[in-house]
Amino acid sequence: MRYSLRQLEVFLAVARSESVSRASKELAMSQSAVSSSLADLEAQLDAPLFDRIGKKLRLSDSGRSLRPRVEGLFQQARDLDDAFGAGDASSLRLGATLTVGNHLVPRLMASYLREAPASTITLDIANTEEIARRVANFEIDLGLIEGELSREELRVTEWREDELVVFCAPGHPLAKKRTLHDAELRSSPWVLRERGSGTRQTFDRAVAGLLPELRVALELTQTEAIKSAVAAGLGLGCLSRIALADSFALGTLIPLSVPRRNFKRRLYLVQHRKKFVGAALRRFLAICEEK
Repeated sequence: MRYSLRQLEVFLAVARSESVSRASKELAMSQSAVSSSLADLEAQLDAPLFDRIGKKLRLSDSGRSLRPRVEGLFQQARDLDDAFGAGDASSLRLGATLTVGNHLVPRLMASYLREAPASTITLDIANTEEIARRVANFEIDLGLIEGELSREELRVTEWREDELVVFCAPGHPLAKKRTLHDAELRSSPWVLRERGSGTRQTFDRAVAGLLPELRVALELTQTEAIKSAVAAGLGLGCLSRIALADSFALGTLIPLSVPRRNFKRRLYLVQHRKKFVGAALRRFLAICEEK
């Protein structure tokens, strides 16, 4: 073999960070050692793996072709360690959008850890666009998202159904009406998730044709912040029923019916098409299908 696993590890670190200096910190190597290792690998493969754009390194066509193979090689190496070195231990990197990450993923993680208690799981929570970026960059093994995606390098699988609900504070003028039509939707300010989130994507589609006329008073990135703002009387909100169940049960927020507007959506699982699926990820996917 003309190259070492260490050289391939350096290649992956630089591919993730697009920077020799950041890769050197991640690997606890000097910048000169990272640069030298990368240059040796390119020489041995007789192909440039990165395009140099200022201080950034962007994967070349050869680098993009090589990366999923190297990612797969290291995943197989981790599987080998898990099988022969650490018993039931394994590592899994998950990413989820806000509602899914806060309300659904914890019980999936609990089920997984009951079967493999020595394992470690990391969970990053971000909006749909950011989770897609991290999956595409091999930073996480699996994304669990609320928004729709169409990216050539990603495999997006329908997972389960969900529904958004329009809601208000008990003291809001529309609270006693319960059923809203377009005129009422126009009459009140709104507190919504930010653009780029799956929740906002579904909301915008549901109110198609009406959106330019709505008064969006606040755009917030956190579900709890939206619930608090709406409870304080700042306007109407629209979030997943999953995130609102406790508030509805306590009466601190009031659900409102909006006939003729479709707020149903699907939740999705996202993987890189070229990522090697190891034993840990296979088991977690099976748990997702069971729950």
